[in-house]
Amino acid sequence: MPEFQYHDVAKMIDHSLLNPTLTTDDLDAGIQLALAYDVASVCIMPYYMKSCAERLAGSTVKASTTIGFPHGGHTTVIKRAEAEQAIADGCEELDMVVNISKVLSGDWGYVRTEIAQIVELAHNAGQKVKVIFENSYLNDEQKIRLCEICTEVDADWVKTSTGYGSGGATQDDLKLMRKHSGDQVQVKAAGGVRDLDTLLAVRAIGVTRCGASRTAEILGEARKRLGLPEIEATASDNSGY
Repeated sequence: MPEFQYHDVAKMIDHSLLNPTLTTDDLDAGIQLALAYDVASVCIMPYYMKSCAERLAGSTVKASTTIGFPHGGHTTVIKRAEAEQAIADGCEELDMVVNISKVLSGDWGYVRTEIAQIVELAHNAGQKVKVIFENSYLNDEQKIRLCEICTEVDADWVKTSTGYGSGGATQDDLKLMRKHSGDQVQVKAAGGVRDLDTLLAVRAIGVTRCGASRTAEILGEARKRLGLPEIEATASDNSGY
């Protein structure tokens, strides 16, 4: 028996369409690719959220976008406004960057309040939040405290990185985040998951989502190993993940 089923790995992938150079044609092609491979979600630039949600309507692929991306330095008021607009446009999952400067400054009250506000706003609308840490800039103590805060405020995922920082997901970080987050908080890897074997390795750690641009390559290999037919779908592979 194979160690996975297709659905197991396809529904781990948030297909990333966040590179600022992607054209509307690229974005449309990326959405079509995500539908063809039946991934978990499309994480798209905020301005295209409404169009994306309309394209995904009736499918099992969720619409997601970013908040405070990529550096997290927006004021909380602006992050709230972004979240409200995203939800109004049909967003089901919000990937929010923490205020990295406040984390590094040790202003945990600010950090907790901001995360809690976005989580509450999303949950009141029936939607979910992934909290992005940008681990490459943080020490383990800071990562652990963020996991504890996300558990306290009932965030849906803790996420390693934006894909645009100085580094991406590492297995050590993923193990640390899984260990220090509550059972109800899932873990998302972003940056560095570029092939099926890496996806399976992080799945074994307990990761449930991965940001990926190489979706066709990863899931094409999964289908090949499972003896499933190829899917004819192509899109630009330049999202940044």
